[in-house]
Parts: sequence; C-alpha cells; structure tokens
Amino acid sequence: MKKQKNKKSIKQRRLSTREILIILACIFAPIAIGFLSGDLLVGGALLATGLLGGYLAGLQKRAGYFFGLINALLIAYVGFENGLYGTFIINAFIFGPLEIYGFITWSRHLDTGQNVKIRRLDRKKSVIVTSACVLSSLVLGYLLTKIPDQQMAFLDSTIGCIDICALMMMNLRYMESWWLWVISSILSVIMWVIAFFEGGPSAAMRLVSAVSFLAINTYGAVKWNLGLKNKKS
Repeated sequence: MKKQKNKKSIKQRRLSTREILIILACIFAPIAIGFLSGDLLVGGALLATGLLGGYLAGLQKRAGYFFGLINALLIAYVGFENGLYGTFIINAFIFGPLEIYGFITWSRHLDTGQNVKIRRLDRKKSVIVTSACVLSSLVLGYLLTKIPDQQMAFLDSTIGCIDICALMMMNLRYMESWWLWVISSILSVIMWVIAFFEGGPSAAMRLVSAVSFLAINTYGAVKWNLGLKNKKS
C-alpha cells in the first residue's frame, strides 16, 4: 500500500518553484530583448521557443518538442533571409518532422513521473555518430557551395549536420546528444558573430539566441549526466 502511494505521489509531482521561475525567464527575457532590439516578432519568438524547448528537454519533458518545432520553423525563416540555405533546408524539411517524431518516441518511454527514460551511448555507436557528422558536413558543405549567395557553406553545413545527429540521438534518448548540441552552439556563436558584423538581417538576435542556447545545452548535458549517475547509484 505504501509503495503504491509513493508511485502516485511521483505521478502527481509538479514543477518546482525554481523550475517555474526559469521557464518564466525563458519567456519574458526574450520578449524584453526582442523589444529592445526591434526584433520582437521573429527574434524574440525564436529565442523564447528555443530556450523553452531546450530547458524542458533538459527536464526530460516531452513538451519541449512542441516549442522545438516552432523554433525550427522560425530558424528556417531566418536562415533563408540570411542566405544560409543549408540552415533553411535542414530546419524546414528535416528538423520539423524529427521534432514531431521525437514527441511520439518520448511518449512511449516515460517513467512514472512522466519523464523520459534516458540512456548512454556506447563507444562503437559514438564512432559511427562522429563519422556520420564529419562526412555529411563535408558533402552538404560542398553542395551548398554550388548555391548562389550561400554564406559560410561549410560552417553552415557542419552546424546543420551536427544538429540533425543531436536531434536523432535525443529522440532515441541518448545523453550524449547534449554534447553535440553544445558543440553546435559554439559553432553557431561563431557563425552569427560573422553574420552580425556583415550586417545580416536578424543576426543580432540569432547571436543572442546562440549564446543562450549554449547555456541551456550545457545545463541539459550536466543534468542528464547527473541523472544517469544517480540512476546507477
């Protein structure tokens, strides 16, 4: 009877006060930044959905995929406006469907607290993922150089391919997906710094977004890693 009561209490667990405050910050901080930068509609929404999606995923909540889908479509739009067609294609035609698939997959692997069950990648699969990221980045980068007005082809392709691998791994609930997100975020900061100094549209907000995502992705990596360690102990 006591065991059943504990299970019931786990199911009814709500977000903590700190988690709620962080979620509110993920909403209102982007609104303020977007308003001050004059890029509220696209930039503010992009930053808010990205932060909410990343933070909720870090909490192992499938709701993160809803915001991730909106974020992917917004990034596709901004990528197109900046001549980053690799970013546009990947987010519009690959990330969008993968976000939907991820929500469905996570729904099938929830614990009693409605959190997704996470796992660790073995060494063999790590080598496969790394090789796939490198090869796909080179191939896509070469193809992007054939598109007129494409900017930073190989950097754009590398970020996109790493993001695809990261999202696929996250859909499969692998903790290492977060480290790929971290690497992608670092490269994104570099790319949008360049775009900003070249006067690209919405580049300022995308740079702020990239830095914010780096922080959120680092948080997710640490939290999932600690979750696996606590599970073992």
